[in-house]
Amino acid sequence: MREQWLLEPGTVYLNHGTVGAPPRRVLQAQQAIRDEIERQPARFLLRELANLPGTPAGGRFRLREAAGVVAAFLGARGDDLVFVDNATAGVNAVLRSVPLGAGDEIVVLDHAYGAVANVARFVARERGAVVRAVELPWPPRPGAVIETVRGALGPRTRVAVLDHVTSQSALVLPLAALAEVCHARDVAVLADGAHAPGAIPFDLPALGVDWYAGNLHKWAWAPRSCGILWAAPDRQAGLHPPVVSWGLDQGFTTEFDWPGTRDPSAALAAPAAIAFMRELGIDAVQAYDHTLAWRAGEILRERWGVPVVQDEAQIGTMITVPLPERAGTSPAAGARLRDALLFEDRIEIQLHPFRERLWVRVSAQIYNDETDVERLAAAVMARL
Repeated sequence: MREQWLLEPGTVYLNHGTVGAPPRRVLQAQQAIRDEIERQPARFLLRELANLPGTPAGGRFRLREAAGVVAAFLGARGDDLVFVDNATAGVNAVLRSVPLGAGDEIVVLDHAYGAVANVARFVARERGAVVRAVELPWPPRPGAVIETVRGALGPRTRVAVLDHVTSQSALVLPLAALAEVCHARDVAVLADGAHAPGAIPFDLPALGVDWYAGNLHKWAWAPRSCGILWAAPDRQAGLHPPVVSWGLDQGFTTEFDWPGTRDPSAALAAPAAIAFMRELGIDAVQAYDHTLAWRAGEILRERWGVPVVQDEAQIGTMITVPLPERAGTSPAAGARLRDALLFEDRIEIQLHPFRERLWVRVSAQIYNDETDVERLAAAVMARL
């Protein structure tokens, strides 16, 4: 499958989860959309793209059609889903729209993505609210995670930001069960699904969350940047995009579909990415990625003599493995090793400090195989 991507020949790319790479044919579809826009920009952007004020009623709008395809891919309705630049933009939209007062709490997990945690801190600082970071048990087995979150919810907790697939530790969390626990305490749930759409099978509405912010430009193969924000029907009123524009107070989809003039081609090309994945077989793609991710963990643990920390059921398409202790623990040591692997060994990999040691996060995509992992294992050992 490597020829289906534009990736640099000779480089091992094991970092799809950080900066996803769209297939060639998806980029071609995006360029065709851009070409169509440029033939008549005003007509396309102001009359055909979205339901702007003054647009004739009853029209078919390109963004709504694309949203319908993406929503169906996730088991949802198009009317409940809008496009955003990325999952972080979706988190911004929700947390900055939720009414919070002095002393109210936002719960985040200690595995939360750094930018998402920053959004929570920023909103809390403006409102006089409090961010409670919940330390998950280690290793974070599903039952223990559920009980830990249950114990962290207090009488002033208003919203919990919960990862579907964690970023640093690459663990699939029991999101539906966590949402049930939160709702039993009248706590709203915002799911960070940056790494889930396209990577693991799930039915979005069945998760039971209130809002779901996700990326399509990672595992769903859409061009960058392309994210989604899903909101339950009873959570759409009062929800505003980070950039307020002409759609203010005109309804959920109208507000988000037009944040001003921008290039909509990534969102409009998302259906082409989904179509390619369907052509190859969604189940087959996800099964291959999962199997390779788990096998990568086995190879690296064996080569480096490090412990197993996950169960296979907790792994989607990524796995995080600790490096030998002699690799160091500091961010600076991690950055030096990561850069050496790229610029000298031509291996792109996510490498970061976590829980007092350095870890690598292997992203398994269908253009990878075990030889890529073996090359990583050998390169790291040669540098230690």
